[in-house]
Amino acid sequence: MFGILGGKGHKIKGRLVIMRKNVLDINSLTSVKGVVGTGINIIGGVVDTVTAFASHISIQLISATKADGHGNGKVGKATNLRGQVSLPTLGAGEDAYDVEFDWDSDFGIPGAFYIKNFMQVEFYLKSLTLEDIPNNYGTIHFLCNSWVYNSKVYNTDRIFFANNTYVTSETPPLLVKYREEELKVVRGNGTGERKEWDRVYDYDVYNDLGDPDKGEAHARPVLGGSSTLPYPRRGRTERGKTKKDPNSEKPSDFVYLPRDEAFGHLKSSDFLTYGLKSVVQDVLPVLTDAFDGNVLSLEFDNFAEVRKLYEGGVTLPTNFLSKIAPLPVIKEILRTDGEQFLKYPPPKVMQVDKSAWMTDEEFARETIAGVNPNVIKILEEFPPRSKLDTQAYGDHTSIITKEHLEPNLGGLTVEQAIHSKKLFVLDHHDYLIPYLRKINQSTTKTYATRTIFFLKSGGTLAPLAIELSKPHPQGDNHGPVSEVYVPSYEGVEAYIWLLAKAYVVVNDSCYHQLISHWLNTHAVVEPFVIATNRQLSVLHPVYKLLFPHYRDTMNINSLTRKALVNENGIIEKTYLWGRYALELSVVIYKDWSFHDQALPNDLLKRGVAVKDPSAPHGIKLLIEDYPYASDGLEIWDAIKSWVAEYVVFYYKSDEAIQKDPELQAWWKELVEVGHSDLKDKPWWPKLHTSEELIEISTTLIWIASALHAAVNFGQYPYGGLILNRPTISRRFMPEKGSAEYVALGKNPEKEFLKTITGKQETLIDLTIIKILSRHTSDEFYLGERDGGDYWTSDAGPLEAFKRFGKKLAEIEQKLVQKNNNESLRNRTGPAKMPYTLLYPSSEEGLTFRGIPNSISI
Repeated sequence: MFGILGGKGHKIKGRLVIMRKNVLDINSLTSVKGVVGTGINIIGGVVDTVTAFASHISIQLISATKADGHGNGKVGKATNLRGQVSLPTLGAGEDAYDVEFDWDSDFGIPGAFYIKNFMQVEFYLKSLTLEDIPNNYGTIHFLCNSWVYNSKVYNTDRIFFANNTYVTSETPPLLVKYREEELKVVRGNGTGERKEWDRVYDYDVYNDLGDPDKGEAHARPVLGGSSTLPYPRRGRTERGKTKKDPNSEKPSDFVYLPRDEAFGHLKSSDFLTYGLKSVVQDVLPVLTDAFDGNVLSLEFDNFAEVRKLYEGGVTLPTNFLSKIAPLPVIKEILRTDGEQFLKYPPPKVMQVDKSAWMTDEEFARETIAGVNPNVIKILEEFPPRSKLDTQAYGDHTSIITKEHLEPNLGGLTVEQAIHSKKLFVLDHHDYLIPYLRKINQSTTKTYATRTIFFLKSGGTLAPLAIELSKPHPQGDNHGPVSEVYVPSYEGVEAYIWLLAKAYVVVNDSCYHQLISHWLNTHAVVEPFVIATNRQLSVLHPVYKLLFPHYRDTMNINSLTRKALVNENGIIEKTYLWGRYALELSVVIYKDWSFHDQALPNDLLKRGVAVKDPSAPHGIKLLIEDYPYASDGLEIWDAIKSWVAEYVVFYYKSDEAIQKDPELQAWWKELVEVGHSDLKDKPWWPKLHTSEELIEISTTLIWIASALHAAVNFGQYPYGGLILNRPTISRRFMPEKGSAEYVALGKNPEKEFLKTITGKQETLIDLTIIKILSRHTSDEFYLGERDGGDYWTSDAGPLEAFKRFGKKLAEIEQKLVQKNNNESLRNRTGPAKMPYTLLYPSSEEGLTFRGIPNSISI
């Protein structure tokens, strides 16, 4: 693609776009350690003038067509930036500088460049654009998106490549060495504690969740690296080990993250991240003190008091706010207003009807259109049976009988309903039973649950029976103590039924947060991020395809390990599973399958769909009005069509895939290292064909974008009303004749609230999920890319990507029309909240819609 050039004395003009380090940069609250005073010739302090800034950055172009004396691309003379220029395309905080390079025919066409920063402070390099390339070659774009520190901290010079895309074997020969050396830098040598300016990607087990040096209560098991506790790998940090457990890392304020994985400068993602840190470090201790000192009442007295959170706020003493760090982010996130502190926006589930959450129809609808819509499955045998070891746990066959179900089956027998595929089950039983006794030894009291639903003729689901099971007092091998509850709508039994549903939702909330949300999106994707950066060059087409779907994932995962899923973190404080939260996710990961993460495969595995070549997506939904599934299939097919066009553009044969060394090394490392505890599972694709590459890439993009959106951005809209999605249960079901049963009859709302999540945990939970449910102002959604049309120089993929974006816009309009169809009752339900979580686009804030490219919050 490079032409023959002639002529001398030409000038190549360029524009460099950067963002300078700012004192408000959330990711850089501490200065670069070890730089000052080490003999580095840098200017001290923050550079304030444009001239000084420009003169301390130098660039050298690297030729893709003319060799040096060693057979590599020729390196040009170093040149400094000239002056600042104004561009209409600059974003917030971005500056542009012009630069000029001497050129002659002995240099050829630039394919990369070195950049050196001689300042003490780092800057974020967005892009370099070269113009006036001789012989009408046109313009060359370099998309960089990387932090550049002082040159002395690097062992090799920072290099960036033009936006050309090459499979490994088609790399211009003069750039091969540069491509290989850059990958070596990113892989590192596997040793030594990482520094903040490092860009090394490597793997480790989850050994940073506890602090055993503080005592046994603070210790947490190492997840990953064993058959008993298998887990996906996380990014290696190489901190020191604890004294009491040499396998566990010491907690520290600085947790290494490859620098470019940190949230970008001036992004509102930073704002949200810092907000999360501030809530954990500043708000929660003061809030806890307020409860411990009885400044706040410990319990909600009635449902109206819960609703007051959104209508009036929680009133605290005037000195309360003064105890919290005076950060603007606190006021923004918590909406403080004088003495009325912690006033929350009304969650969508209660905006139209404050009591809709109590109905059976809404309870059932949220299993297919709520925040955890991918767990319900077909009931294939009756009664439901357990897969638990009977010698260890006894007989866990369900005690639900036909007599419990058939009065509400519309004249069908159980056998007929199963044969007609009209019975479904939400099963939170087997995985929970081995941990239930330990969970119930704390302040929480709960059950394993099975809930059976009936698909009615109108297309909605109705709960028929709920089985609550707890460990036998004489030991696990005696089987469970179980009770079955059926719908009731009068007197105290109506609240007994409401409590039974609450126990189900508590389990579902925990499963959602730790499995559907954390494990199945955040945790399983991190090894892909690491493997892609270690094994695929930035020039590789698959790197360019997948890179947008990794944005900020490692960063939010690191923060999650530090503040949410760590010992005594937010999840342990406010969710039922407590200290066993992450350990329980191991139980699910043992049966995790990458193959089943593809939406069609997931629906087929759960039995909520059957293969049907005549159906629009090749499968037929048994619950026709299944919002998550029907909308998801539209998005899935759009992603797969785009990926297929992209893959076949670069790989003309299966043989080309098999012979691409970077691609094969990527997949081998992902399976054998990133998910090494499951490496011998037969379901892993072999990556021998274009069909396999398309399926792998589509599945990964689906997980990181649409699946995460479906289980994340509804957290506050549904869970912001703790009545609708409690996270803890603190008492067992009251038995007839007991004092608790009598109290439930006299004051049902107060007794219900004494059973579910307490006030303190509610305030913590709502504060956190409000942050996590927000979209940022600089989000890139599915069908969009940072860098516009300059992420590749190949016209074919650019045109295919435009078609992808257009298709997503068409899908969104189609989903809007479906939500206006009153015959599709599951799309709005009693709460009158249309299912919008898989609308591709969104604005900033709590929108209950939008599919970001990546797991960025």
